[in-house]
Amino acid sequence: MRLLLIHSDHIDYKAQKKTSVAEEGAVLSDALDEALVAFCAIESADEEDIDDVVAQAAAEVRKTTAQLQTDRVLIYPYAHLSSDLAAPDVAKKALTAIEEDLKASGDLTVKRAPFGWYKAFTLSCKGHPLSELSRTILPGEGEEGAAKPAKKQVTHTFFVLTPEGERLDAESCCDDSAFGSLVKKELGKPTPAGGEPIHVDLMRSKELVDYEPASDVGHLRWMPRGRLVRDLLEDYVLGLVLDYGGMPVETPVMYDLGDPAISEHAAKFGERQYRFKSGNRNMMLRFAACFGMFSFMRDMHISPNTLPMKMYELSTYSFRHEQSGEVIGLKRLRAFTMPDMHTLCRDMDNALTCFEEQLRMGWQSGVDLGTPLVGAFRCTQEFYDQHEDWIKKIVKESGVPLFIEVLSDRVHYWIAKIDLAAIDGQGRPIENPTVQIDVESSTRFNISYRDVAGTEVHPPILHCSPTGSIERVICAMLENTAYQPVPHLPTWLSPTQVRFVPVAERHVAYAADLCEKFNAAGVRADHDDRDESVNKKIREAGTEWVPYVAVIGDREMDEGKLTVTVRKLSEPKKPHKEEMTADALIAAVKEECTGKPFRPMYTAKKLSIRPRFI
Repeated sequence: MRLLLIHSDHIDYKAQKKTSVAEEGAVLSDALDEALVAFCAIESADEEDIDDVVAQAAAEVRKTTAQLQTDRVLIYPYAHLSSDLAAPDVAKKALTAIEEDLKASGDLTVKRAPFGWYKAFTLSCKGHPLSELSRTILPGEGEEGAAKPAKKQVTHTFFVLTPEGERLDAESCCDDSAFGSLVKKELGKPTPAGGEPIHVDLMRSKELVDYEPASDVGHLRWMPRGRLVRDLLEDYVLGLVLDYGGMPVETPVMYDLGDPAISEHAAKFGERQYRFKSGNRNMMLRFAACFGMFSFMRDMHISPNTLPMKMYELSTYSFRHEQSGEVIGLKRLRAFTMPDMHTLCRDMDNALTCFEEQLRMGWQSGVDLGTPLVGAFRCTQEFYDQHEDWIKKIVKESGVPLFIEVLSDRVHYWIAKIDLAAIDGQGRPIENPTVQIDVESSTRFNISYRDVAGTEVHPPILHCSPTGSIERVICAMLENTAYQPVPHLPTWLSPTQVRFVPVAERHVAYAADLCEKFNAAGVRADHDDRDESVNKKIREAGTEWVPYVAVIGDREMDEGKLTVTVRKLSEPKKPHKEEMTADALIAAVKEECTGKPFRPMYTAKKLSIRPRFI
């Protein structure tokens, strides 16, 4: 369980919209003054012993109220504190049990905000040293029916490391910058409730992708323009991985939970799974490519001479049964496309070297895709003590500060990981590239080699997604347009790179010839042959974010030169225009897309026959 405890002057909330797991009969609006607000996230691990977690949480809240000398408590469900949530029914029961435990003493006024509702709230936090506290609670162990001692409490230390090696208090970095937004999220700072992310409207209005009402929530339909962007991104990641020496493979999307290793690995993700029966076998849909990759490695003859060995799969699709109320747009889905690379390393030194290389790939993806990234590095205390100089080295090479989280003990399969994130239009992180050092899975799946002395070695495995899921990459690019004076996608990813706008019918044939010439030269071009005004055609090219728009009239036909509006150089209400020949425009587009993958048009080159999807 994650707790964020805020000593408040005032808190009020109002439930506004229910989700499919909304609690019925709850108090939908309330307020408290001079209260301890306990923001709670019930996690999948809590299901091991939910009663113990409830008892620990209630004790922590009661202890804090005594320290603060307040007798008022508001329990507030806050799923955003964790990405590994328990099942909704378990969470509701746990929150109710915490409320009842606290009320039982009779000395506290206890209220609880409803579970499963979108809520607006206003919070005024006091400014003393104990006014903001965070706690992580894990299930305890003990004899049945007896008071159970808690498991070793895992503590989290947070700070910021700069490229110069300076260690900063994380609180001091909670500003309005992109990195400050990440730090605030990592520290569990409450943020103002935002509306729908801007990418949701954009993904539909630009005819990229839409919800599929005939499927489960979080499953999407891709229109031709969106499918082209997605395919180009997949090509981009494949190019990165091949240049790095990765070997593409393909593995199944479903696995037998009767395999002990698979069952144990799957259990770490709690209820966030699609599970089903196939005959008499309990099966699951994968939530990552780990299962297939590790099965591959388990069955291989591995020599230390072949390590590090890098295997890559574009995991189409991976499935996570997220809470329906949390599923939205391209940011959080139940079915997503994950570029997933696993590197079997010789030893820890080899793993650290590969980690550095793969981190550079992650940073580079942010540059190539036009989505500036910020980062958080997490590790165990033991790892930090052993590799502090190495950690400072990767921060220095990154050239930007990193948020650091140090865990007192290992609770995951990894001992160190980095998460890179873009920041959306409302100042919230979108997690994308990641690299993790896994020290459990080679043992669990019996993946090993023998060293020169004949000793069996279960080596570390790196998990890496150079970009994060393709859907979140597109989400980040669309959200990033909120920070652009004139919104645009990178030219190599634009479904239409050049549009020709004929002034009159007599110019259509010339525009069509130019269009064919450009497509033959490897530039995606179309022409607007519709019987519409030139101004309307230009406006629509603008709403589609076409990078280069050339109007074709008598002068252009006579002189063989084009007046081209260049979108990325334009300002609001001040289009940037340049005069160039057709060959010069082709060269400009090709130069801008150098080193990036190319695919031809997925839609008709004549706008008059192009269907509308929205």
